[in-house]
Amino acid sequence: MAPPGCTFPSSGADRAQLAMVLEVLASPKPGNVDRCHDYAETRLEHFIVSALAARSSLDAAEARSAGLGPLIEAAVGATACHAGGNTHFGAFILLVPLVYGGTLEGALSAIRSTTVEDAVAFYRAFALTQVRVAPADELDVNDPAATDALRARGMTLLDVMAHSAPRDMVAREWTNGFALCRRTADMLVADAEPRTAIRRAFLALLATEPDTFIAKKHGSALAIKTCERAAAVVRGDASLESLDAWCIGRGVNPGSLADITIGAIYLALGRGWAWDS
Repeated sequence: MAPPGCTFPSSGADRAQLAMVLEVLASPKPGNVDRCHDYAETRLEHFIVSALAARSSLDAAEARSAGLGPLIEAAVGATACHAGGNTHFGAFILLVPLVYGGTLEGALSAIRSTTVEDAVAFYRAFALTQVRVAPADELDVNDPAATDALRARGMTLLDVMAHSAPRDMVAREWTNGFALCRRTADMLVADAEPRTAIRRAFLALLATEPDTFIAKKHGSALAIKTCERAAAVVRGDASLESLDAWCIGRGVNPGSLADITIGAIYLALGRGWAWDS
């Protein structure tokens, strides 16, 4: 329980930073960087530095000083300050509108109000990271001509997310009212043991939701196989440690579910979730 008079986290930016930190510190989260293990080029420290470096952009989102696209671009740029590659790009896609909107309804209103220039700024953000996605059509984010196509089609940032939603579960949250983030926040709030709730919520997601980052990197069959193995852990037929080792050995990184978890933690904190009780 927080000491009397403690007000942290009181702002949306506070909650966003805390969500980023709590997610990466929850251990073990099979396949992802956490307190138990790093990747060869991306370490726990990179995620912590990213959460700290994001503060000015999160404050700007709370102040609504720009549109969602430029705000996401600014957050990605501010956190490209370490050698660990992409750490929170997907998380910013969720956090920036949530912080900007103040409430879930406000976030959805802001999303519906995005513009073509928001979409163009979002595409620019990809150039600031090591994120790579498989080409789908002329709107491939790695193609410099894609922004011309966006303007020619008059596509807003919401349109871009809707275009990506069938292949990207983070983008899908923009189109379904943050459904998976809300469901996971419910799990966190209802958990009787907050200190280990994030780990359990992440595992529950992994057991039911094929991670689209895994699918992009390794194919949908392996994403589904990962769900099946996580479900075995939930049933008690396998250990969490064995699933973690299996993921690490195959380079299976449920990164999209990590982003969803961050969004969920943010929402749970806004509901007064006592994460430290």
